[in-house]
Amino acid sequence: MHAAISDPDQLPSQKDELEVLADLVPLAGQHLIELGCGSARLARHLLQRYVGSQLVGLEVDAVQHAKNLAHPQESLQFLVGSAEAVPFGDASFDGALMLKSLHHVPLPAMDAALAEVARVVRPGGWLYVSEPIYGGALNEIVRLYNDEGTVRAAAQAAMDRALAAGSHWQAAAERRFAQPVRFKDWPEFAQRMLYPSFADHAITPALEARVRTAFEPHVGAEGAQFTRPMHVRLLRRTA
Repeated sequence: MHAAISDPDQLPSQKDELEVLADLVPLAGQHLIELGCGSARLARHLLQRYVGSQLVGLEVDAVQHAKNLAHPQESLQFLVGSAEAVPFGDASFDGALMLKSLHHVPLPAMDAALAEVARVVRPGGWLYVSEPIYGGALNEIVRLYNDEGTVRAAAQAAMDRALAAGSHWQAAAERRFAQPVRFKDWPEFAQRMLYPSFADHAITPALEARVRTAFEPHVGAEGAQFTRPMHVRLLRRTA
Protein backbone atom coordinates (compact mmCIF):
# COMPACT_ATOMS: atom_id res chain seq x y z
CA MET A 1 0.00 0.00 0.00
CA HIS A 2 1.50 3.29 -1.10
CA ALA A 3 0.47 5.30 2.00
CA ALA A 4 1.94 2.90 4.54
CA ILE A 5 3.84 4.28 7.51
CA SER A 6 7.59 4.42 6.82
CA ASP A 7 10.61 5.07 9.03
CA PRO A 8 12.34 8.24 7.75
CA ASP A 9 15.67 6.92 9.00
CA GLN A 10 15.44 4.14 6.39
CA LEU A 11 15.01 6.58 3.48
CA PRO A 12 17.87 8.13 1.47
CA SER A 13 18.38 11.81 2.31
CA GLN A 14 18.16 14.57 -0.25
CA LYS A 15 19.31 18.15 0.23
CA ASP A 16 16.47 19.52 -1.85
CA GLU A 17 13.51 18.06 -3.72
CA LEU A 18 14.66 19.86 -6.84
CA GLU A 19 17.51 17.33 -6.99
CA VAL A 20 15.02 14.47 -7.00
CA LEU A 21 13.01 16.13 -9.75
CA ALA A 22 16.09 16.89 -11.87
CA ASP A 23 17.19 13.25 -11.67
CA LEU A 24 13.91 12.17 -13.27
CA VAL A 25 13.06 14.71 -15.98
CA PRO A 26 14.73 17.39 -18.12
CA LEU A 27 14.16 20.88 -16.73
CA ALA A 28 16.03 23.19 -19.10
CA GLY A 29 13.90 25.03 -21.65
CA GLN A 30 10.65 23.51 -20.40
CA HIS A 31 7.15 24.98 -20.12
CA LEU A 32 5.82 23.76 -16.77
CA ILE A 33 2.82 24.16 -14.48
CA GLU A 34 2.59 23.59 -10.74
CA LEU A 35 -0.84 22.77 -9.35
CA GLY A 36 -1.27 24.09 -5.81
CA CYS A 37 2.01 25.99 -5.86
CA GLY A 38 1.82 27.49 -2.36
CA SER A 39 4.76 29.85 -1.95
CA ALA A 40 6.38 28.35 -5.08
CA ARG A 41 9.71 27.82 -3.34
CA LEU A 42 10.81 24.96 -5.57
CA ALA A 43 9.51 26.72 -8.69
CA ARG A 44 11.54 29.83 -7.94
CA HIS A 45 14.71 27.81 -7.44
CA LEU A 46 14.03 25.78 -10.57
CA LEU A 47 13.79 28.89 -12.75
CA GLN A 48 16.95 30.35 -11.26
CA ARG A 49 18.87 27.16 -11.99
CA TYR A 50 17.38 26.28 -15.38
CA VAL A 51 17.39 29.43 -17.48
CA GLY A 52 15.03 29.28 -20.44
CA SER A 53 12.26 27.45 -18.63
CA GLN A 54 8.87 28.97 -17.87
CA LEU A 55 6.46 28.02 -15.12
CA VAL A 56 2.85 28.78 -14.22
CA GLY A 57 1.93 28.52 -10.55
CA LEU A 58 -1.74 27.74 -9.95
CA GLU A 59 -3.10 28.36 -6.43
CA VAL A 60 -6.60 28.32 -4.92
CA ASP A 61 -5.67 30.17 -1.72
CA ALA A 62 -6.31 33.87 -2.34
CA VAL A 63 -4.09 34.97 0.56
CA GLN A 64 -1.11 32.98 -0.70
CA HIS A 65 -1.80 34.08 -4.28
CA ALA A 66 -1.60 37.73 -3.20
CA LYS A 67 1.73 37.06 -1.48
CA ASN A 68 3.04 35.42 -4.63
CA LEU A 69 2.02 38.36 -6.81
CA ALA A 70 3.83 40.70 -4.41
CA HIS A 71 7.10 38.92 -5.23
CA PRO A 72 7.24 38.58 -9.03
CA GLN A 73 9.98 36.66 -10.77
CA GLU A 74 10.97 36.46 -14.41
CA SER A 75 9.43 33.51 -16.30
CA LEU A 76 7.07 32.77 -13.38
CA GLN A 77 3.35 33.46 -13.79
CA PHE A 78 0.85 33.16 -10.93
CA LEU A 79 -2.84 32.47 -11.51
CA VAL A 80 -5.80 31.56 -9.33
CA GLY A 81 -7.08 28.13 -10.21
CA SER A 82 -7.35 24.49 -9.22
CA ALA A 83 -6.20 21.17 -10.61
CA GLU A 84 -9.82 20.34 -11.43
CA ALA A 85 -10.15 23.33 -13.80
CA VAL A 86 -6.86 24.39 -15.37
CA PRO A 87 -7.28 27.62 -17.40
CA PHE A 88 -5.15 26.52 -20.38
CA GLY A 89 -5.67 24.70 -23.63
CA ASP A 90 -4.86 21.12 -24.47
CA ALA A 91 -1.20 20.03 -24.50
CA SER A 92 0.02 23.43 -23.22
CA PHE A 93 2.82 22.14 -20.98
CA ASP A 94 5.83 19.84 -21.12
CA GLY A 95 5.34 18.80 -17.51
CA ALA A 96 3.30 19.36 -14.36
CA LEU A 97 4.13 19.29 -10.67
CA MET A 98 1.98 18.54 -7.63
CA LEU A 99 4.04 18.98 -4.47
CA LYS A 100 2.12 17.93 -1.36
CA SER A 101 -1.03 19.13 -3.11
CA LEU A 102 -2.90 16.14 -4.56
CA HIS A 103 -4.16 15.12 -1.12
CA HIS A 104 -5.66 18.61 -0.75
CA VAL A 105 -7.90 18.11 -3.79
CA PRO A 106 -11.45 17.25 -2.65
CA LEU A 107 -11.85 13.48 -2.60
CA PRO A 108 -14.64 13.33 -5.21
CA ALA A 109 -12.55 15.49 -7.58
CA MET A 110 -9.21 13.64 -7.49
CA ASP A 111 -9.90 11.50 -10.54
CA ALA A 112 -11.14 14.50 -12.50
CA ALA A 113 -8.07 16.50 -11.46
CA LEU A 114 -5.66 13.87 -12.79
CA ALA A 115 -7.61 13.76 -16.06
CA GLU A 116 -7.58 17.55 -16.29
CA VAL A 117 -3.83 17.70 -15.74
CA ALA A 118 -3.45 15.08 -18.48
CA ARG A 119 -5.43 17.34 -20.80
CA VAL A 120 -3.00 20.24 -20.47
CA VAL A 121 0.20 18.14 -20.61
CA ARG A 122 1.50 17.24 -24.08
CA PRO A 123 1.76 13.59 -25.13
CA GLY A 124 5.06 12.27 -23.82
CA GLY A 125 5.08 14.90 -21.08
CA TRP A 126 5.03 14.13 -17.40
CA LEU A 127 3.36 14.67 -14.02
CA TYR A 128 5.57 14.68 -10.92
CA VAL A 129 3.54 13.97 -7.77
CA SER A 130 5.32 14.27 -4.42
CA GLU A 131 3.25 13.24 -1.40
CA PRO A 132 4.14 12.93 2.30
CA ILE A 133 4.22 9.39 3.63
CA TYR A 134 2.00 8.91 6.66
CA GLY A 135 4.75 8.48 9.22
CA GLY A 136 7.52 10.20 11.13
CA ALA A 137 7.73 12.45 14.20
CA LEU A 138 6.32 15.52 12.47
CA ASN A 139 3.30 13.56 11.29
CA GLU A 140 2.66 12.38 14.84
CA ILE A 141 2.36 16.01 15.94
CA VAL A 142 0.28 17.19 13.00
CA ARG A 143 -2.18 14.32 13.26
CA LEU A 144 -3.24 15.61 16.69
CA TYR A 145 -5.20 18.35 14.92
CA ASN A 146 -5.16 17.39 11.22
CA ASP A 147 -5.06 13.66 10.58
CA GLU A 148 -4.36 13.26 6.85
CA GLY A 149 -4.23 9.48 6.78
CA THR A 150 -7.43 9.18 4.73
CA VAL A 151 -6.69 11.90 2.17
CA ARG A 152 -3.10 10.81 1.62
CA ALA A 153 -4.22 7.24 0.97
CA ALA A 154 -6.92 8.59 -1.35
CA ALA A 155 -4.32 10.50 -3.37
CA GLN A 156 -2.32 7.33 -3.94
CA ALA A 157 -5.47 5.39 -4.83
CA ALA A 158 -6.45 8.05 -7.37
CA MET A 159 -3.08 7.67 -9.09
CA ASP A 160 -3.47 3.89 -9.04
CA ARG A 161 -6.86 4.23 -10.77
CA ALA A 162 -5.48 6.64 -13.36
CA LEU A 163 -2.66 4.24 -14.19
CA ALA A 164 -4.97 1.22 -14.29
CA ALA A 165 -7.27 3.01 -16.73
CA GLY A 166 -4.32 3.59 -19.05
CA SER A 167 -6.08 6.29 -21.06
CA HIS A 168 -4.03 9.26 -19.82
CA TRP A 169 -1.05 8.18 -17.74
CA GLN A 170 1.51 5.41 -17.45
CA ALA A 171 3.96 4.83 -14.59
CA ALA A 172 7.47 6.15 -15.29
CA ALA A 173 9.35 6.14 -11.97
CA GLU A 174 9.05 6.14 -8.17
CA ARG A 175 11.32 7.56 -5.51
CA ARG A 176 11.26 7.78 -1.73
CA PHE A 177 13.40 10.25 0.16
CA ALA A 178 13.69 12.04 3.49
CA GLN A 179 12.96 15.76 3.36
CA PRO A 180 14.38 17.95 6.16
CA VAL A 181 11.89 20.33 7.75
CA ARG A 182 12.92 23.02 10.24
CA PHE A 183 10.98 25.40 12.46
CA LYS A 184 12.79 28.18 14.27
CA ASP A 185 10.48 27.98 17.26
CA TRP A 186 6.91 27.34 18.37
CA PRO A 187 5.48 30.61 16.94
CA GLU A 188 6.79 29.70 13.48
CA PHE A 189 5.35 26.19 13.73
CA ALA A 190 1.99 27.56 14.85
CA GLN A 191 1.86 30.09 12.03
CA ARG A 192 2.84 27.65 9.29
CA MET A 193 1.12 24.50 10.48
CA LEU A 194 -1.77 25.29 12.82
CA TYR A 195 -3.05 28.49 11.23
CA PRO A 196 -2.33 28.35 7.46
CA SER A 197 -4.32 30.70 5.27
CA PHE A 198 -5.65 27.83 3.14
CA ALA A 199 -7.31 25.83 5.94
CA ASP A 200 -9.18 26.23 9.22
CA HIS A 201 -8.16 23.44 11.57
CA ALA A 202 -10.60 24.56 14.27
CA ILE A 203 -7.83 25.01 16.81
CA THR A 204 -9.05 25.53 20.36
CA PRO A 205 -6.82 26.78 23.20
CA ALA A 206 -6.81 23.30 24.70
CA LEU A 207 -5.86 21.69 21.39
CA GLU A 208 -3.11 24.25 20.78
CA ALA A 209 -1.68 23.50 24.21
CA ARG A 210 -1.71 19.77 23.48
CA VAL A 211 0.10 20.26 20.15
CA ARG A 212 2.65 22.57 21.77
CA THR A 213 3.36 19.98 24.46
CA ALA A 214 4.12 17.45 21.72
CA PHE A 215 6.25 19.94 19.75
CA GLU A 216 8.44 21.44 22.47
CA PRO A 217 10.61 18.33 23.15
CA HIS A 218 11.88 18.60 19.57
CA VAL A 219 13.21 22.16 19.99
CA GLY A 220 16.98 22.45 20.29
CA ALA A 221 19.64 25.12 19.92
CA GLU A 222 18.95 25.30 16.15
CA GLY A 223 15.19 25.08 16.40
CA ALA A 224 13.01 22.05 15.82
CA GLN A 225 14.33 19.81 13.07
CA PHE A 226 12.29 17.00 11.57
CA THR A 227 12.54 14.58 8.68
CA ARG A 228 9.45 14.23 6.51
CA PRO A 229 9.34 10.94 4.54
CA MET A 230 8.25 11.59 0.95
CA HIS A 231 6.96 9.39 -1.86
CA VAL A 232 7.41 10.59 -5.45
CA ARG A 233 5.55 9.07 -8.38
CA LEU A 234 6.34 10.18 -11.93
CA LEU A 235 3.57 9.64 -14.44
CA ARG A 236 4.14 9.85 -18.22
CA ARG A 237 1.43 11.23 -20.50
CA THR A 238 0.36 8.62 -23.01
CA ALA A 239 0.48 9.44 -26.71
